[in-house]
Amino acid sequence: MAVLDNVSLAVAAPVRSIYQSDRAQARAGLVLALPALLLLLALLIGPAILVLFLSFTDASLGLVGIRFVGLGNYGRMLTDPGFSTSLRNTALYVLVVVPISIGWGLLVALLISRSTFSAFYRTAYFMPVAATLVALATAWEAILHPSLGAANAFLHLLGASPVRFLSDPSVALYALACIGIWQLVGFNMILFLAGLSTIPEELYEAAAIDGADSGFKRFRLVTWPMLAPVTLFVTVMTVIRAFSVFEIVAVLTQGGPMKSTMVVLYTFYEEGFRFFRVGYASAIAVSFFVFVTMLSLIQMRLSDRRASGKKT
Repeated sequence: MAVLDNVSLAVAAPVRSIYQSDRAQARAGLVLALPALLLLLALLIGPAILVLFLSFTDASLGLVGIRFVGLGNYGRMLTDPGFSTSLRNTALYVLVVVPISIGWGLLVALLISRSTFSAFYRTAYFMPVAATLVALATAWEAILHPSLGAANAFLHLLGASPVRFLSDPSVALYALACIGIWQLVGFNMILFLAGLSTIPEELYEAAAIDGADSGFKRFRLVTWPMLAPVTLFVTVMTVIRAFSVFEIVAVLTQGGPMKSTMVVLYTFYEEGFRFFRVGYASAIAVSFFVFVTMLSLIQMRLSDRRASGKKT
C-alpha cells in the first residue's frame, strides 16, 4: 500500500503542477486582455447599448428628462415623409451604384490581370479608395462647378449645354452616384483580382481542350463560376458601402436641392446633430445596424452553404 501511495503522489504532483500552471496562465491572460476589454466596453459595446436604449425614448438634447416611448420612434419611421424620401433616394443610389461598380470592377480586373502594366493600373484605380473621401468630394465639387468646372468645360467643347450637376434636383443624385461608382470600382477590382489569382491555370487548359478557346467561353465556363464566392462577397460589401453613403452628401449637397439627395445616414445626422432629436436618430441608427447585420449574415450563410455543397 505504501508503494501505491508513493506512486499516486508521484503521478499527482506533475498533474497538480500542470493544473496550477494553466490557471496561472489563464489569470495572466485575463490581466493582459483587461485593458483591451475595457476599451471595447467603453468605445463599442457601451455606446451601442446606450443607443439601443435611447431609441426607445424621446430623448432630445437641451430638454430635461427622458420619457420611455417604446416602439414609437420605429413607428414614426414608417410614417415620416422625410425618412421615406431618404430611403427612396438611398435605394435609387444603391440601384445605380451597385451593378455598375461591380461590373466595371470585374471588367477592369479581367483586363489588367495579365497586363504588363498591371501594377500601375492597380495603383491608379485603387487611389480613390485609399484617399480621404471628404478631400475627394471637395475636388469633385470644383470639377462639377456649374460655370468654372472641368465637366461643363468639356461639355462646352462638345457643343452641349452646361449642366447644374449639384443644384438640379433631377441630376444631383445621379452625379453623386457617379462619384460613388468611381470610388468603389477600385475596391471591387482588388477583390476580383484576388479571386482571379486563385483560379488554377489547368482549368483554362482543360476548357481549351474541350473547345472553349474564345475569351467569352473561357469566362462563362471557368472564370465566372470560380468567381461566384468572390462575387457574392463583393456584392454584399458594395451594397453595404452604397447604403452607407454620407460624406459626399454632407460635403457637396447637404441633402439638397429640394431633398433630392437626402439619404438615410444624412437623415440620421440631421436628426441627431442638427435637430437634436436623439431618440429618433438612435432608432434610425439601430435600424441601419440591423439591416447591415442581416446582409452580412445572409452572405455568410450563402458562403457556408456553397462551401458545404462543394465538400459533399
